[in-house]
Amino acid sequence: MADLYIAVAGNIGVGKSSLVTYLESRYGFRPVYEPFAENPYLADFYEDMRSWSFHSQVWFLSHKYRVHCELAKTPGTLVQDRTIYEDAEIFATSLHRSRHINKRDWATYYELYQAMKANLPPPDLLIYLKCSVRAIRRRIRQRGRSYEQDIKASYLRKLNGLYAEWIDGWEASPVLVWDSENLDYLEDLVDRIEFHRAIERFL
Repeated sequence: MADLYIAVAGNIGVGKSSLVTYLESRYGFRPVYEPFAENPYLADFYEDMRSWSFHSQVWFLSHKYRVHCELAKTPGTLVQDRTIYEDAEIFATSLHRSRHINKRDWATYYELYQAMKANLPPPDLLIYLKCSVRAIRRRIRQRGRSYEQDIKASYLRKLNGLYAEWIDGWEASPVLVWDSENLDYLEDLVDRIEFHRAIERFL
């Protein structure tokens, strides 16, 4: 069983993977990265969300559930890039509200998610990275993943809104909120010291 399980949450492009890598380097945590490149539906999803949303989200849900189950049995301090909770509460919810996932498929999806959620231990600490849509779009352009380049600002804005709602209602563990747009723990020494002080309170 994991000694400590830390989850890093946040919208596309807010710096989750960079933070996981940093925590691995700084503290020796075991990283668990978001498997974006493995999803066989992802490119199709970005081309036609209505046709491929359900398929893509079920793939993420089943894959993430397997990862969570493995984490629960893995010793050490683990830090995960995006959780199963975000897959359902943010991304799938957004697609359902936008009518890309119909009512019947949503009922099937959400029932499956609730059954999985009931059998998973929550993280010991949730680190939430927040960032404006303008900064997110700039970072998406810079990292150059082809299937992300046409993501609309309106979609990112909806996700940011859902993240804010989700974090406000999260009660399963402590939450550390970090402004990844204006506070740079990688390049700014003062920000780095502040970040270390913030996270080390939970270690």
